[in-house]
Amino acid sequence: MAAANRHYYATRDPLGATGDFTTAPEISQMFGELIGLWLADLWSRAGKPDVHYVELGPGRGTLAADALRAMKSAGLAPPVHLVETSPTLRDRQRERVPGAVFHDGIETLPEDRPLLIVANEFFDALPVRQLVRTSNGWRERHIGWSPPLFVPVASGPELDAILPDPLRKAPVGSIVETSPASAAIARQLGGRLAAQGGAALIVDYGYEGPAIGDTLQAVRGHAYANPFEEPGERDLTAHVDFATLAEAARAEGARSFGPVGQGALLEALGIRARAERLSRTAPERGGEIDAAVARLTSPDAMGTLFKALALTGRDWPEPAGFGE
Repeated sequence: MAAANRHYYATRDPLGATGDFTTAPEISQMFGELIGLWLADLWSRAGKPDVHYVELGPGRGTLAADALRAMKSAGLAPPVHLVETSPTLRDRQRERVPGAVFHDGIETLPEDRPLLIVANEFFDALPVRQLVRTSNGWRERHIGWSPPLFVPVASGPELDAILPDPLRKAPVGSIVETSPASAAIARQLGGRLAAQGGAALIVDYGYEGPAIGDTLQAVRGHAYANPFEEPGERDLTAHVDFATLAEAARAEGARSFGPVGQGALLEALGIRARAERLSRTAPERGGEIDAAVARLTSPDAMGTLFKALALTGRDWPEPAGFGE
């Protein structure tokens, strides 16, 4: 999965009508603006320290541009750091966010001040491992070759001992996913926030694990596709286990809040009021703006499946939109 996605993102711009999928920042400017104001609010209540803005997997740079514009209106104009390995997407990001500093990984991010971190639809593209229960116990799901397709194959040693008790007796054929790569990055983020201060907002589609289920999927041309066909030519994703991310970050000293549904967060941050203001400014776009709000917040669209998890440094304020 890691190899396939590395090639996929390095060789194309996958976003928009001519690509394979659309993300929330591409649906409406309101998404990035509200995230920018969420960050600016935390920064203000933390005493307005010097900070860096960081985004993981920033797509075309749309979210960063919208968030930075909103932050500037609140008096915050931080240096920008984008964690991106795709040459194609870096070119798009330079157009939207001139002056951004690029990084291949979290390791090279600056250590001199707090970090304001955003990761929207980043973790879902990181590789997962799958364990499947066979008639002979739990085994890891590997990839085999059966011309003309790659196929899943359960093999290797018995792994029953590493399964949580509630899942161990699941029916034959059940699948449990883990993402060591995601947990490792969450630990890095938690460590940075604990040491430097700041906050992170992680938005993605997912669940609170542990749970049973095969969520590996592929998308091509805005339609579901076979994840084992044409590796590197379609987007591979899996649902994010927010409980594991939160636990990993807390283990390094950060605090966690949520997850909450994306719709609930955007509603709490005032997306309706922002939509009304945009509609007054551009009445001819009223229908488009209302449709964007519905798509971002409705339980039948992105409002419930997509969730938000907040992380903060030990001494930073509690974030808005995550309850008391």
